[in-house]
Amino acid sequence: AEEVCVRTPLQKQQSLPLRPVIPLVARISDQNASGAPPMTVREKTRLEKFRQLLSSHNTDLDELRKCSWPGVPREVRPVTWRLLSGYLPANMERRKLTLQRKREEYFGFIQQYYDSRNEEHHQDTYRQIHIDIPRTNPLIPLFQQPLVQEIFERILFIWAIRHPASGYVQGINDLVTPFFVVFLSEYVEEDVENFDVTNLSQDVLRSIEADSFWCMSKLLDGIQDNYTFAQPGIQKKVKALEELVSRIDEQVHNHFRKYEVEYLQFAFRWMNNLLMRELPLRCTIRLWDTYQSEPEGFSHFHLYVCAAFLIKWRKEILDEEDFQGLLMLLQNLPTIHWGNEEIGLLLAEAYRLKYMFADAPNHYRR
Repeated sequence: AEEVCVRTPLQKQQSLPLRPVIPLVARISDQNASGAPPMTVREKTRLEKFRQLLSSHNTDLDELRKCSWPGVPREVRPVTWRLLSGYLPANMERRKLTLQRKREEYFGFIQQYYDSRNEEHHQDTYRQIHIDIPRTNPLIPLFQQPLVQEIFERILFIWAIRHPASGYVQGINDLVTPFFVVFLSEYVEEDVENFDVTNLSQDVLRSIEADSFWCMSKLLDGIQDNYTFAQPGIQKKVKALEELVSRIDEQVHNHFRKYEVEYLQFAFRWMNNLLMRELPLRCTIRLWDTYQSEPEGFSHFHLYVCAAFLIKWRKEILDEEDFQGLLMLLQNLPTIHWGNEEIGLLLAEAYRLKYMFADAPNHYRR
C-alpha cells in the first residue's frame, strides 16, 4: 500500500518538440521546483513531516490540514489533495482498493452516459462544454492538446448529467484544471505546461481523469448553489463582499460608489471562477492547498481572500478616477509575476480579516 502514498514519477518524459515556453504563464510548478536553489533545511523538514503523516496507518487529517495550510510540497501534493478533498480514506489499507473502485465507477459513468451527449436533450450542454474547453487556459500548450480537451469534455459532461439541478455552467470548466495539473505532476518531473500527454500510458491517463473528476465533484458539492439557476450563491457572496469591504475600507467602497462601479461587474468572475482568471495557475494551486485545509475554504474563506485581494490594490484603485479606468484595472489586475510569497501574504491577510470580522455582530450571515 506504500506506493499509493508517494509515487515516484516515471522516467523523465519527452516534452513537446519546438514549443516555446510561454513566459506569460511564468511556470505552473512552484517557484522552487525547477532550476531553483536546492531545498532549504526547513523545506526538507516539512516534506519529511508530510511523508510521516501520509505513510502512517491512519493519516491524522486534522494534522494534515494544519501542515497543508501554509502550502503543500510539490512531491506530496497529489496524495495530500486526494486526502484533503475526502476522496481517499485516511486508512492506508483501504486506499488502493478505494482508488480502484472509484476509478472503475467513473468509467462506468462514461459507458452509461457519454454517448447520450448527441441526444437532443443533452446537445446544448455538450455544445457549451465543447465551446468552452479551448478557452480554458488558452495560453498553456498542455490544454490545447486534443487528448487533454477530450478528457475535460468527458469530466464536465458526466458531472453535468449527474447534477441536473445546476447542469453545466461556464466557469466550472476552470475548476478541473488545478486537479488535472496536480495529478499529472505525479508522473512528470519537468514543468507540465509543455508536456505531451501522448507519452503517458492509457492507464495513467485514466487514473488522472477519474481522480480529477472525483476531486472536482467534491469541491463542487460545497459550492453548488454558485451554479444553480440564477446562481444565487454568487449573488449572495458578491453582496457579502460589498458588505465586508464597506466595513474594512470605507474609502475604497465609497470610491466605487462615487464612480458607479458595481461589485457584480468585477467580483462575479472572482466568485464564479474562484479567482482563477485573476491569478497565474501556479498561484491557484498554492491557494487551493489552503482552501482544502480550511473549513468551507472554497466558500466562506474565499470571501475573505477576495476582500484581501481587492484591498491589496487600494492605491491603484484610488488613483483611477473614472468608471472605465476602474473596470479596466479590476478586470486586468497585474498578478502575472505572482508566486508563493504573494499568495502567502494574501492568505495571511484573509485569515486576519476572517478572524476580525467573521463573528462580528451585524456582519453578513452565512
